[in-house]
Amino acid sequence: MLKKDFIDDEKIWEEINGGKNSTKEEIREIFKKSEQKIRLEPEETAKLLHIEDEELLEEMYELANKIKIDVYGKRIVFFAPLYVGNKCINNCIYCGFRRDNKSIERRTLTMEELRKEAKIMIDAGHKRSIMVYGEHPAYDADFMAETIRQVYSVKSNNGELRRVNINAAPLDIEGYKKLNEAGIGTFQIFQETYHHETYKKIHPEGDRKSDYQWRLYGLDRAIKAGIDDVGIGVLFGLYDWKFEIMGLLHHAIHLEQNFNGVGPHTISFPRIEPALDTPYTQNPEYKVSNKDFKKVIAIIRLSVPYTGMILTARESPEVRNEMIPIGISQIDAGSRVGIGGYNEYESGSVPDKEQFQLGDLRSLDEVIRDICKMGFIPSFCTAGYRAGRTGEKFMSLCKPGLVHNFCMPNAILTFKEYLLDYASEETKAMGEIAIKNNLADLTPERKKDVEIKIKLIESGERDVYI
Repeated sequence: MLKKDFIDDEKIWEEINGGKNSTKEEIREIFKKSEQKIRLEPEETAKLLHIEDEELLEEMYELANKIKIDVYGKRIVFFAPLYVGNKCINNCIYCGFRRDNKSIERRTLTMEELRKEAKIMIDAGHKRSIMVYGEHPAYDADFMAETIRQVYSVKSNNGELRRVNINAAPLDIEGYKKLNEAGIGTFQIFQETYHHETYKKIHPEGDRKSDYQWRLYGLDRAIKAGIDDVGIGVLFGLYDWKFEIMGLLHHAIHLEQNFNGVGPHTISFPRIEPALDTPYTQNPEYKVSNKDFKKVIAIIRLSVPYTGMILTARESPEVRNEMIPIGISQIDAGSRVGIGGYNEYESGSVPDKEQFQLGDLRSLDEVIRDICKMGFIPSFCTAGYRAGRTGEKFMSLCKPGLVHNFCMPNAILTFKEYLLDYASEETKAMGEIAIKNNLADLTPERKKDVEIKIKLIESGERDVYI
């Protein structure tokens, strides 16, 4: 008999049902706690799940945006995925890369191809990437560590990828140590669904991924191995969205309780999208509407105020533009989710055998322009990681809302690099306005520091940060 884990399905449903019929006064008291950037308890989040009153919903959306700005400032961090290989030993019924999908061409980038993909990303202006791998013996810790080193080795003109995160299958502690030595940033593991019975149904028995607990405790092992920034997530649409939010919260609490208050550095919440020859994705039973998706984002922001929240290019430009102002801190842009996708796209073809369908195919430059129009400032900052602001130190700055004192200045500095090295003329014009507006929000002392460093960048220096 399996030992119980920290996700108790019955208890979670009791919490969800116990949150029904809350008064406006009760909800607003929870809002007050969130505004103080205090992580909510499950019983409090459960009450937010049932908000239907339009007035309260608008208050929640406005508060979510306020909390995000209080913690991180008006910056939106940019990154792009880099798919390394799609071989997989699992047969997850919702995934285009599943073992039995014969419509997918199985590929693993050679090291030369990997460097070429990295160069294309760099030449578009990217500084941060998340590398993605299928679960397969060929993609062991040694292989992943070597791919990290290869990507860090690529330099092109003034550019380089300064931060490599990973989204991959769970490893043992020794495997994680190898990645840590190679200079990994954040290690992400999405539980996919926290609901035990659903997890069992969609992950065929006998597959490596069918082991719920091996996956659930994967980030515990990563932290024990020295990787102090970890990311959690679920694939919304596999089970009831209310349950999944509670699962994410319980996971955050578990990490905090076991690792000196260090919760998830990021939370991701992709929605299931159609995938080639993958019938399950065409009409999922628990499909999340745009209206409910907006609630999902706001509730996560209020429940875990300190976490980075990632909204991916799975979503359409219209959806992203609507959702970003309610608590999002990170997005990808100019993304390709096929193996060798950047090279193929640059050659004039749009890959049709990817893991799922992207909703936003705009270029990085186009998305940056729209972010500026929305009043935010794009950021390519990686300074915190290299200055040691990770793990406990990051949480000590983030939880009280102090990390924006670093995030905003460094967002301005990295954005200035982008404008000088990669931006179109139209984006340059908009970007300079965004920099001017955001400089005005800094303290006089910090503004002076940033202006000095901007002059260094204009004179040719790069990777200038606070």
